[in-house]
Amino acid sequence: MQKLVDGDFTLAQAASSLGLSNRQVIRLKKGFIQEGPAVLIHKNTNCKPAHALGDELAAKIISLKQSELYRDANFLHFQEL
Repeated sequence: MQKLVDGDFTLAQAASSLGLSNRQVIRLKKGFIQEGPAVLIHKNTNCKPAHALGDELAAKIISLKQSELYRDANFLHFQEL
């Protein structure tokens, strides 16, 4: 992005090297100029999905599967149990 802003790259060269369309590169360039390099990081980085299991529940499920009672059950049978 910096090379594009400095004029070292053309819009077509930047789009080709990034694997993006010209329109996407124009949008990213505008954000890069206004907000800096942080605009290039996806907004959902380091965010957990809403449907993800909590850490405590995941640890409990893992400990149950590793316990003597459920160790020999396959995953589908374990899920039903």
